[in-house]
Order: sequence, then C-alpha cells, then structure tokens
Amino acid sequence: MSLKACLVPITRAFLSSYYDKHQFPPISDDVARLSEQLYSFSADLQDATIPLPQGERYLLEEVESQPPHKIDENMWKNREQIEEIIFLLENSHWPKLLQQQSTPEDVELARLLKQLREKCARLLKIVILPVQEFRTRVQHSYDLYAQDFRGALIRKQRQRSEKNKKAQVDALINSGGSIRDRYALLWQHQMERRRQLAQLGSA
Repeated sequence: MSLKACLVPITRAFLSSYYDKHQFPPISDDVARLSEQLYSFSADLQDATIPLPQGERYLLEEVESQPPHKIDENMWKNREQIEEIIFLLENSHWPKLLQQQSTPEDVELARLLKQLREKCARLLKIVILPVQEFRTRVQHSYDLYAQDFRGALIRKQRQRSEKNKKAQVDALINSGGSIRDRYALLWQHQMERRRQLAQLGSA
C-alpha cells in the first residue's frame, strides 16, 4: 500500500474519534469555582467604578463574548488578552490610593498585583513559544524543498515582506494604536503568511 493511500483528511469527525480514544483528564471543579469568584469580583468592581475605563470595558466585553472556534485564533486571542492584562496591571494604571500604598492592605494588594503581572508575563512567553517553533519549522521546510535559485528568491521576498510588516506594526504603535489594534494587524499579517504558504505548497 502506498503512503498516499494511508493518508486521511483531518476533519472534525476524525479528530473527535481520535480524542474519544485518548481522553484528557476532566477539568478540576476548582476551575468552575474560581471562575465564579472572578465573575463575582468583576461585578463588585463594576459597581464600584461606573463608568468603567475603556481598557477595562474592552476586557469585560472579551470575557463575556464567545471564544473563537478555531484553535489558532483562540491562541491568538489568549495572547492579546494576556497582554491587555499585563498592561492594566502596570503601576501607572492602579487607582491613585493604591499607588500611594498608604495602608498595610494597600502594600499587600500592590505586592499581589505585581506577582500576578509577573505570572502573566511568564504565561505570555509560554503561549508565544509554539508560534516561534512553528515559524522555525516553516523556514526549515523552505530551505529543504527550495535549495536552488527559487529558494533564494523566496527568502528575499519573505525578508522584504516581514520587514514591511514590522514597519506597519511600528507605525501603528508610534501613532498610539492600542493592543487590540496591534493584534488585529498582526492577525491580518498571519493570514497573509498562511495564504502565501498555501500558494507555495500548491506551486
């Protein structure tokens, strides 16, 4: 039997049957309990600060919206939200009274917020790692299958394209674009890369 005959399309039904045989352990009950606590804290904070600042209002909308259906888009959204959280946990975004840390409670809360920010920064690195590894694998595939003049042309074109993309992102940041704006542009770039990769595969 040829290798091609063994290949099957990776459909939702195929993945479902695969994971029926290889099930994950069930999610801990603590996840639901802690989620409820977080929603409760969030509701209390909303009652205390009306109207909510734009950044916090955006985060609330994101939390209450349906998660993206595709895994890669979901991971992308996770990155965006972690960056938003890190941004909002910076000292400059704390309430003025908390910034002054005039009571022992404020000092303790400030310490916890700093710890949370550090944990989110570490989490962001973990979430970004698979993307970086995937890019390395794609580059390796380029180098492996296009070792003649075509490979050199593709590499030059890709370098130019990446330089232009970086310039667009830098221009957006310098003009005061938000994290949300930046991720919308980065997602657009990602879809462009995907189209180019599909075209290269077809060629």
